[in-house]
Amino acid sequence: MPDEVRALKSDSFGRIALMRDADGLFVRRDLAHVPAWLRLPAWWLARREARGLQAVAGLADVPQLRAWDGRCLDRSYMEGAAMYQRPPRGDLAYFRQARRLLQALHRRGVAHNDLAKEANWLVLEDGRPAIIDFQLAVRGAPRSRWMRLLAREDLRHLLKHKRMYCPGAITPVERRVLKRRSWLREAWFATGKPVYRFVTRRVLKWEDNEGQGPKP
Repeated sequence: MPDEVRALKSDSFGRIALMRDADGLFVRRDLAHVPAWLRLPAWWLARREARGLQAVAGLADVPQLRAWDGRCLDRSYMEGAAMYQRPPRGDLAYFRQARRLLQALHRRGVAHNDLAKEANWLVLEDGRPAIIDFQLAVRGAPRSRWMRLLAREDLRHLLKHKRMYCPGAITPVERRVLKRRSWLREAWFATGKPVYRFVTRRVLKWEDNEGQGPKP
């Protein structure tokens, strides 16, 4: 049986803890204590994460799926800090590598779909970027119009972080990408975002900006 090292996070959709077994450290999302009325969405999100991780199996600098049994999701542990905890200010190498990592993700037919949150970007011990939390990941044919749209939104979120931490390094092409707002973004802010804020802030009592760092 694995031993718990420490709790990392606990919310309405499960408890996340750092665990240790004979093979070393790993991260576990446990749905055992999710309230009954949230069990279905919590299970759906965990299953979505498991499928996203399956799609990027073997790719460096993303978690590797160890197990998913319908209640516990185990994934590999990566030593590092969230972007807002260890800001890559002036670190152009970080953002070049982050863009290559995103491209590799998209070639696998996966769009992360939640990269506005700095908590989902890690700065590893050696300074490399890593991406975590695939609960909202979308899978599809890489060259489909839908996946290209989602991939562009992933890139826009990365460029927002680059604009924050390396403002002088934004290229003219990147500025055009940042200015080009898709219909998907506009639709989200007009419809989905108000609902999301109501559910997370009023119902689940979350702080929407928690763990996201400063905004550009």
